[in-house]
Amino acid sequence: MPFHFAILDILDPETLLPALGPWVLIGIGIIIFIESGVLFPFLPGDSLIVTAAILATQLGLTPWSIAIVAIVAAIAGDQVGYWLGIRFGRQLFKPDARILRTEHLETAERFFAKYGPFALVLGRFVPIVRTYVPLAAGTASLKYRRFVMWNVLGALLWVISLTLVGTLLGGIPFVRDNIDVLAIVIVLVSVLPVVIGALVRWRRERKNGRAVEPIVADDASLLD
Repeated sequence: MPFHFAILDILDPETLLPALGPWVLIGIGIIIFIESGVLFPFLPGDSLIVTAAILATQLGLTPWSIAIVAIVAAIAGDQVGYWLGIRFGRQLFKPDARILRTEHLETAERFFAKYGPFALVLGRFVPIVRTYVPLAAGTASLKYRRFVMWNVLGALLWVISLTLVGTLLGGIPFVRDNIDVLAIVIVLVSVLPVVIGALVRWRRERKNGRAVEPIVADDASLLD
């Protein structure tokens, strides 16, 4: 299959990964890096790792090689997001932007305000939030040493758990033969917390009769 980066292929790991050929590990690393903190949240991070683990033998890889590359890329992507938050903060976002939309940052800020630095771990498992929580941490001036600790922990738990899921599921013939269905299920499960959160905020706004203001962590204990 020819090497190309058509949009549909990028969003479909089952098609993308074999198309990358000998560059598959580099491709996995680049996609995880971008989705983890370089302000483009609409890449299939969860399904990419699971699918890569399922297809590891077919791709000429081992699950651990996939995990190592994904962990390094995830940590590095969050580093970029954090420093963008330190340097630019909310200046990069606009209410009507297609990608850098203010509401995405506000969601991450609420998440960070609620969970503190632990949001860097929990946020790994939530699309969109995963991309913007490092930026929120930088904007809130979370101390770098604490950021690194939670960033590394989050990357390890996220990548290893998804790699194990893919490795275990890869031994089930039905799953191996219906990866496209599995990818849809993973996406639905991943976005469920976002949908629930949006519904809760919508109901709260209707009840209060006013818009919910963005929340930024201002508790000094979260930042020390």
